[in-house]
Amino acid sequence: MHILVGDTLLMKKPHPCGCNTFSVGRVGMDFRIRCTKCGREVMVPRGKVEKNIKRVLRNGIELNRQALMGNGENQEHA
Repeated sequence: MHILVGDTLLMKKPHPCGCNTFSVGRVGMDFRIRCTKCGREVMVPRGKVEKNIKRVLRNGIELNRQALMGNGENQEHA
């Protein structure tokens, strides 16, 4: 999945404060995500984050799963 710093993630399970939206602060083998309600930052392994994502918002626009997976629509096949 192509998640970028600054994306907003809507997760399947809420944070203990009750909010299920997080902003991405770091991307790598793990993610640093910040709860948009209480501001708490957590480091979560990439696999766990990708498994629990419901939707991704980038600049206020919802991205579909195909765009995130990078299926190579823009690549030419020889």
